Amino acid sequence: MADLLSLIQKRQSTRFPFNPNRPVAKEDILKILEAARWSPTAHNMQNFNLIVVDDKKLLASIANIKRPISETFIRENYLQLSFSVEELLSKKTGLLGTMFPPSWRNPDFRLDPNEKEIDSSMQRPFPFCPLMLIVVYDPTKRAPASEGDFLGALSLGCVMENMWLMANSLDIAFHIISSLSSDNAEKEVKNILQIPDNLKIAFSCRLGYSVPASAEYLRIRRDINDFASHNKFGLNDLLD
Repeated sequence: MADLLSLIQKRQSTRFPFNPNRPVAKEDILKILEAARWSPTAHNMQNFNLIVVDDKKLLASIANIKRPISETFIRENYLQLSFSVEELLSKKTGLLGTMFPPSWRNPDFRLDPNEKEIDSSMQRPFPFCPLMLIVVYDPTKRAPASEGDFLGALSLGCVMENMWLMANSLDIAFHIISSLSSDNAEKEVKNILQIPDNLKIAFSCRLGYSVPASAEYLRIRRDINDFASHNKFGLNDLLD
C-alpha cells in the first residue's frame, strides 16, 4: 500500500471516462467497503448504507438522468474560480476556471431561448464508469445533541475519505457525484435502485480506471502557516 501522506497528497477527483473493458475486481470492491466499514462515525452510529452498482443497464440509466446545474451553483462557484495559473497560485484556494465548460464560468449565464431550461452543457450525462457506489443515510436518525446533524454529516465525510484513499491506493480512480442528491435526480435514482423512501442520498461515487491514465491538473493548497496557529489564534510560528 502506498505511503499514507503521499496518497493523501496525490488524491484527486477523476472526471474523465473510465475504461469500459476493465471492471473493478470484486476483491478490490470489498477492500473499499471494508475501509468504509471502519470509518469513524459519531457515537458509532454507522449512519450509512451503500449500494454497489455494476450492472451496465442500471449504470446507463443513472448516467442519463438530467442533472441541471442551478443558478445558485453557477454564481457561487464563480466566486471560487481563478482564471489563470498565476491567480490560483496567489489565492491558494479554489479551482481553475478552465476545468469547467464556458457556461459554468459566467455568473451572468443566460437561459436558452425558451427561458425554461438551462443550456445543454449544464445537463450532460457524466462520463462512463464500470462501478458506482451510492451512499445513503436516514435523516431521521440524528447524532445526539448535534444541531442540524452536523456530526452525522461529518461522519459521512469520513466514509467518503476512507473509501477514496483506499480506492486510490489500489490505483482505482474516484469521482464524487453530488448532483444525484438533488431532489429530482435523487427521486429517479431511488426509483431505479429501489431505495426506500425514508433514505436520502448523501453522495455518489464513480470508480474505475482512466482512459488514458488520469491527467494531472494543477493542485494547490495553503501553506501550514496560512491555516494553523500555535497556542494562540493568529500566532503562526509552526514552520519557523
